[in-house]
Amino acid sequence: MAEKFITLESTVVPLPVENVDTDQIIPARFLKATTREGFGDNLFRDWRYDKDHRPVSSFVLNQPAYSGKVLVAGKNFGSGSSREHAAWAIFDYGFRAVVSSFFADIFKNNSLNNGLLPVQVSPVFLAKIFAETEKHPQTKIRIDLENQEITLSATGEKEHFDINAYKKACLINGYDDIDYLLSIKDGIAAYEQKAASA
Repeated sequence: MAEKFITLESTVVPLPVENVDTDQIIPARFLKATTREGFGDNLFRDWRYDKDHRPVSSFVLNQPAYSGKVLVAGKNFGSGSSREHAAWAIFDYGFRAVVSSFFADIFKNNSLNNGLLPVQVSPVFLAKIFAETEKHPQTKIRIDLENQEITLSATGEKEHFDINAYKKACLINGYDDIDYLLSIKDGIAAYEQKAASA
């Protein structure tokens, strides 16, 4: 059982960069491990650190003004290879949701399979989040998964987002695919018994 995701209110880390691919999220040289732990240390590694392994002060993850459990990214986030490690790295760093105006399909599915909620919003709403967090780094957003709404706390503006119903149920209950099957095992057994006696 994973951590349940029902609602999340948090400050955000803004990354207003478009077309961020999975190699930028987690460079290929860090993909040797097969478990999910430890990838957060190398999230955006080549943007966070220079060639001498010193933090790049201009990169948002190195700016103390910004923190939180929500990464807000530019359009077309997670493109490139199908590596699941990208979702692992973002989750392991401490993010529980990523907001963008468009996600690559494979990244979106990998995120949902690993407890990370991708929230796709309109370009207009995304621009409002970026503008608000630039003015006020402590701005919060609230993500209500049950009602599929994201709210910009400073203004009260909200927007509906779509999510696969099955993945929504898994996130709300903290299920992976096996947990979900176990949760409906009585129904499966009853169906099989009924089918056998028909």
